[in-house]
Amino acid sequence: MAALADAEPTLQWLRQGLHQALAGSLASMAIPAPCFADGASFAASGAMNAASAPPVPLFADLVGQELASHLLAAALRSRRLAPAYLFAGPDGVGRRLAALRFLEGVVATKPAGAGQAAKEVLAGDARLRRLLAQGNHPDLLWVEPTFQHQGRLIPASQAAESGISRKVPPQLRLEQIRDVSRFLSRRPVESGRCMVVLESVESMAETAANALLKTLEEPGDGILVLISAAPDRLLATIRSRCQRIPFRPLTPEQVREVLGATASAEAQEASPDPPELLELAEGSPGALLDHRRQWQSLPEGLADRLLALGPDPLASLALARDLSEALEGEQQLWLLGWWQLAGWRRRQDPLRWRRLERLRAQLLGHGQPRLAWEVALLELASLPALSPGAARPSGT
Repeated sequence: MAALADAEPTLQWLRQGLHQALAGSLASMAIPAPCFADGASFAASGAMNAASAPPVPLFADLVGQELASHLLAAALRSRRLAPAYLFAGPDGVGRRLAALRFLEGVVATKPAGAGQAAKEVLAGDARLRRLLAQGNHPDLLWVEPTFQHQGRLIPASQAAESGISRKVPPQLRLEQIRDVSRFLSRRPVESGRCMVVLESVESMAETAANALLKTLEEPGDGILVLISAAPDRLLATIRSRCQRIPFRPLTPEQVREVLGATASAEAQEASPDPPELLELAEGSPGALLDHRRQWQSLPEGLADRLLALGPDPLASLALARDLSEALEGEQQLWLLGWWQLAGWRRRQDPLRWRRLERLRAQLLGHGQPRLAWEVALLELASLPALSPGAARPSGT
């Protein structure tokens, strides 16, 4: 049990690393524009029927984020909007949905004297909700990390559909930040100001971060919303120019509420999630859905073969071949993280844990995945077995 307690910080790091490593792959599931891969899908169906529904509070469908809702609603009521906001919190807890609802309120807000009371602003607007959810509002620019492919920038959400390699994580690039500056400098078409949402701002390269800092120094009349799961990785000067809006993990009851509201009949009849998926999600409905997609996309029996790894070297080599041929690089990293957690829960073996950490570093190093898997599996297969729950002495 002492070994398990000592490894908990490493488990926490593993979960956070999995969330960040999944940012590109989870966004690349070719999700329609209304979903935005992070909670906005929780109310997409409601947005489509909003025209016939009675008005509802602007943030009514943002589950479990009372503080964020309060701060954003107060800004809309007072009509004192900051030029930039930083939505900081884990992936999949509703940050993108909050951005959509907040910008809906921003667009609906009229200048003083236009005859619209502040309380009306927070009731929502069916037409605006539909335009924003579909990405069709002329004064909104939604920017997501991209892959570079054949001289073109491919958004992460279109990567899978385009069939491009996703061995390296997507980035927000200098060209995209320059587009943001140009967009903010033009006159708005329908609303009182131009609006920009930047997803995964922690994925910016240094040149892009410096360009964004210049934009934040002279934002004009526009408004920027930066979304980040790792705000500490941003330049301190960028963070200081944004009003921070905190988002927190949801309770298990709130996760069930969100998933229950969005689950299809087919999903409700599906088999229960492996316990490791629930643990990796850490209170994030979006993350749980993403982990579930990764799990369901695995070839049948592959995860079981990892857990049942034995001393047979030919079986180890065959498994390494199947892993490297059947899975993209990001899928291999996801499966490795799941195997690491599942294996530790069954057998607290620090030696095996450290060997899997070396394998992770090798896969991230863009070497030869098959060779990395072959060497690792052969070495792991040669280790003496431990009884479940036993911990190997740290010196072995």
